[in-house]
Amino acid sequence: MSPGRLETIQHDPVLLKEVLNWLRPRSGGRYLDATVGLGGHAEEILRGSSPDGLLYGLDWDRDALGRARSRLHAFGKRAILIHGNFKGLEEIKEKHRIPDLDGILFDLGLSALQLEVGERGFSFSREGPLDMRMDQHSDLKAADLVNCLSEKELADLLWRFGEERWAKRIARRIVEARKREEIASTRQLAEICVRAIAPQYGTHRIHPATRTFQALRIAVNRELEGLEEAIQTGVDLLRPEGRVAIISYHSLEDRIVKRTLLSLSKRGEPPSDALVPASPKEPKVLLLTKKPVVPTGQEVEANPRSRSAKLRVAERI
Repeated sequence: MSPGRLETIQHDPVLLKEVLNWLRPRSGGRYLDATVGLGGHAEEILRGSSPDGLLYGLDWDRDALGRARSRLHAFGKRAILIHGNFKGLEEIKEKHRIPDLDGILFDLGLSALQLEVGERGFSFSREGPLDMRMDQHSDLKAADLVNCLSEKELADLLWRFGEERWAKRIARRIVEARKREEIASTRQLAEICVRAIAPQYGTHRIHPATRTFQALRIAVNRELEGLEEAIQTGVDLLRPEGRVAIISYHSLEDRIVKRTLLSLSKRGEPPSDALVPASPKEPKVLLLTKKPVVPTGQEVEANPRSRSAKLRVAERI
């Protein structure tokens, strides 16, 4: 993808004011954007931590990382960008000698780059190959799953990762369609989903392909695997009073985030049937958001992609 095409893509960081209010970037602070994307949050964290704060930006999408590097160029050595997946945060910290941190951000959503460039195959509203890989050096594509899984495996996948009510109907239609020709494009799959969920089943708040595309994307990129461990590792990287902010976009992610932060905030109790009482674990964080922070109506109107976002924040004890 050419730099010129990258420059034309606009990205509005979700819950930006709220993230800045909770992370409180300051001069001399050390921050990690574990999903730097196109650099929108990172840019404002760097501004807030002027003149000598540092930001480490991590992403496993090389195209997005290139766009972020261009956007953050003016900050010079204060912006340290790293290609990698936050699931390997412990190894990345050791390799790049990341110090104890004052704040960490996990924004678990897709970037505008991934959604608006059809050739990446993430969006049912953009014609393109059925790809969906965040790291384009990985082997598995969405087309491989759609064309190779059995009907039952497809239905299970759509229900597990998309919570799709009509998973069995969609899976059956996919299998019927691929007998005629390979399903290779986003448009083909989107049309199958529309036909599978007929109008008589009521009006839909979201496009009929939304949950199917979500499920395939999660499966291709194994997005939920290791999320809990990554949050736990991130918390361990924080210095006392450092904060972790996590933005999720669907219920599967949010459940993991909520459960993980809650477990880190509670004192561990020994099992009731233990022969030898275990030493209770001290809580690591204080939950700062009892309920998730959601976008204002004005933000949703200006940036519809933010409508499902939920922000949860905790502070290292």
